[in-house]
Order: sequence, then structure tokens, then C-alpha cells
Amino acid sequence: MKSSPLPSVERIESRILVIRGQKVMLDASLAGLYEVTTKALNQAVKRNLGRFPGDFMYQLTAEEAALLRSQSVTLKTGRGRHRKYQPYAFTEQGVAMLSSVLHSGRAVLVNVEIMRAFVRLRRMLETHADLARKLAVLEKKYDAQFKVVFDAISELMAPPVPKPRRRIGFVSDN
Repeated sequence: MKSSPLPSVERIESRILVIRGQKVMLDASLAGLYEVTTKALNQAVKRNLGRFPGDFMYQLTAEEAALLRSQSVTLKTGRGRHRKYQPYAFTEQGVAMLSSVLHSGRAVLVNVEIMRAFVRLRRMLETHADLARKLAVLEKKYDAQFKVVFDAISELMAPPVPKPRRRIGFVSDN
């Protein structure tokens, strides 16, 4: 079987989630990138549990999994179509450890790309923090003169506030 080209950093970044305040990747996403089944990936991890302490990997709660599921796609009904167990989340260190557990050349190459994605995200966050610090210094220096400008820049740097979603479907006139 011929393997597909290595995933781009952007494709990997889109699979990095923030759960419990940590940047993680889910087992199913990692399995897809490594071109193995989720079952095979989890079996390899379970055979080497000593390499995956709680700060490297943890299993999502039913509530966390339900939240993730509701954000993606509506599930089809039927027996045998879905996972029996809650997904596992791997932190950056856990992802790095996976290359030593999965014995394939692709696992090593994909891991390098995943590490690059984590580093790129970390740099973006550091740049954002540096920019916020510099802005705070400028605000103190040029207090009242440029308050409007600083307020506008601060507003642009703030994360967007989610808009309330419109309900989809028919409305009864009762």
C-alpha cells in the first residue's frame, strides 16, 4: 500500500484542539495522520502505558466527548458505527512519545511535522503576548493623547465574541 504525502502544517494545526486548557490531538486524528487505525494506535499505546503518564495522554470524559461530537457532525444511528470508548487526547509530549511506540517510517516523519505545528502555534502565541506587552508600555507612555487608538487596537487583538446562532427549522405560529 502506497502512503499519501505528508500532511501540511496547516492540516495538522487544524487538528490541534484546546481541551482542559492544554493543546492536544485526539487519537482518531493522529491515527489518520499516521495512516493506521485508531484501534491499532490505542493498542500500541496500551502495550506501552508506562510511556504515557497523565500529562502526556488522558481519556476524555463523556461530557467532553459529547461537546466535541456536537461541534462536528450529526451522527448516523445504527449498531457498530461509533466508538465504544471515549477518545484519548495526547499532549505535545504524548505525540512525541507516539513515534517511539509506532514502528514505522511514516510515524517518524509525521511526528516531525506535528512538532513543527506545535512550535509554530507556540511562536504565534508568544508574538501575541509580546505585542500585548509593547502595547501596554505605549499606553502608559502616551496616555490620553492616543487612548482611542489604543482602545481600537486592543479591541482588534481581543478574541472574537461568538455571535448567537439562529435556530434552523420551521417555526410554528401557535
